[in-house]
Amino acid sequence: MNFLRNNLANLLTLGNLFLGCVAAAFLFNGDYKTAALMILGSLLLDFFDGFVARALKADSDLGGQLDSLADMVSFGFVPGLVMYKALEPFGNYVGSVGLPFDLKYIGFIVAVFSGLRLAIFNLDTEQTYYFKGLNTPSNTMLLLGLYYSWQEYGAFRFLFDNALLLILLALVCSWLLVSPIKMIALKFRSRKLADNWPKIILAIGALLLVAVLGIVGIPMAILFYILISALFQKQLK
Repeated sequence: MNFLRNNLANLLTLGNLFLGCVAAAFLFNGDYKTAALMILGSLLLDFFDGFVARALKADSDLGGQLDSLADMVSFGFVPGLVMYKALEPFGNYVGSVGLPFDLKYIGFIVAVFSGLRLAIFNLDTEQTYYFKGLNTPSNTMLLLGLYYSWQEYGAFRFLFDNALLLILLALVCSWLLVSPIKMIALKFRSRKLADNWPKIILAIGALLLVAVLGIVGIPMAILFYILISALFQKQLK
């Protein structure tokens, strides 16, 4: 019983890692729907592993290491693979300009900066009640949400029809991951309403976007999250 108590959170983390691997396999084979479901499972397990560890007082150095390794696959490699798939149809051409390499490999810059972001986060003691830079799960929801919305509904076609815009998207997201911009974290330092306006506005706005737009609202909610975080920098501490 003690073994289960001490390792339940780690088992959830390993589940996150497993689903991330499965998502990558499906995405590589062109099944973006199943990949999205697997990443949804990874997101849930990523939330509950920390919750369970705290509830059972089973935090450990092993759990912290496993969490970063799992996140690197589910929320690092997978969004990089999303950009790889998005750029693949363009071959080595940006407009009419041919390059000596295929553009799809540029997509993996997202995976590289996700790894850098996770390493920085592990060493940073400030990021308790806010994130510094865009967290990797949010970045994954943004990129996978955009890709899913395009494939399923034809949304954001202007983006996926333009190789230069996709490269710019990969570069901007990579910068956001390691940027000094403070991002809202759903952890509460105070119960005072006045101290939590950014979180309340974010929650209401995100729920409305998803309720009205459905799947398309998910990447829009992440963009809203970035905007609200940028507007309330002084309140995040």
